[in-house]
Amino acid sequence: MTAALGGCGVTGGSGDVTLRLVAADYGDSSANASQKYWDKLVEEYESKHSGVKVEVTVYSWTDVDRKVKEMVDAGKAPDMAQIGAYADYAEKDLLYSADDLLSISTQADFASQLATAGQVKGIQYGMPFAASTRLLFYNKTLFTKAGLTPPTTWKQLAADAEALRAAGVKYPYALPLGPEEAQAETMQWLLSGGGGYTDTVGTYGIDSAQNVDTFTWLKDDLVDKGLTGPVAPGKLNRAAAFAAFANGDVGMLNGHPSLMKIAAKKGVKYGMVPMPGVDGATKNSMGVADWMMAFKKNGHAEQVGDFLDFVYDEQNVLDFSREYDLLPVTNSASDTMSSAKQDADLKPFLDELPQSELPPVDKTSWATVSAAVKKRIGQAVAANGSPAATLEQLQSTASTAESAE
Repeated sequence: MTAALGGCGVTGGSGDVTLRLVAADYGDSSANASQKYWDKLVEEYESKHSGVKVEVTVYSWTDVDRKVKEMVDAGKAPDMAQIGAYADYAEKDLLYSADDLLSISTQADFASQLATAGQVKGIQYGMPFAASTRLLFYNKTLFTKAGLTPPTTWKQLAADAEALRAAGVKYPYALPLGPEEAQAETMQWLLSGGGGYTDTVGTYGIDSAQNVDTFTWLKDDLVDKGLTGPVAPGKLNRAAAFAAFANGDVGMLNGHPSLMKIAAKKGVKYGMVPMPGVDGATKNSMGVADWMMAFKKNGHAEQVGDFLDFVYDEQNVLDFSREYDLLPVTNSASDTMSSAKQDADLKPFLDELPQSELPPVDKTSWATVSAAVKKRIGQAVAANGSPAATLEQLQSTASTAESAE
């Protein structure tokens, strides 16, 4: 499969070009597999562009980044890849810039902070493809029974969690710091404490005073008091936390739009509010983006650019976002969704997007740092753990990875 995918674009005597795209699967069943989305979109595109064929191969999120890396390492890069990270390929000068490919109107339509997050040294190589933000989900039924209102501050969150535990709730606040997606839960908490992975000039500051204070509070006021449930946060993965919420066993947790569908399927009545902060709602939610990129290996900049202009057409962005409960990456589609009744459930997430902050995806060191956070951050709140020591270790890892670039 890799060999078949990775060959150079086919140019026949008639001037036909075959573009190859490797993409990630956002579906949760065969009924809504991303292959179906791409097949329909490609069929429409090819019907209007007789000289261009587009072959799309979809892999699961577990495999797609690795598959693309293997193809690139073998000298058989696809024309396009829609995956989780772009910066390492940009750093190696393997990618076209957005300027090389897209029309001015398409580029101008990207949400500004997503376009900026796609830049390395001021040049955009990563084109945002899907976006998401985080909100605090709470179980309305459990809150009503306990006479609670959704929290706006850490102190209120802890008090609500105490009341939920007293009412027999299994996970008053679910804190998934297990290896599946600990880097996201961590960032949301760092932001709520006024910190983050990097400082205002983009330098790693994982062991900053604000971040140490945040994890010290988490350990002392939630974890050590038994308010995060029977599974140690370092062993609780996001998928398990979401499943527990859908089973009615969780009072509160951070979630993204897909949790709405998971909870609704099980009949859980839920509410959503901005993540509480030290003194009030957090100013910046965590944003997440997945990326489209185009490799220079096979040429075809003109054909790739024309196809991507079509991919980012407002209706196509809307169709994809609605199918998978994701936020659109373009201003035009966001404006439409903000006012459309059918998208009302996504509006709270859309409202958070302009103020959202993304992880430092423009750093080639981020993959190393993210992996280290997934592996170690649970230790910061473990019974014998030290928030300061754990964050110092992660800062050391980040500094080493950054200086190696």
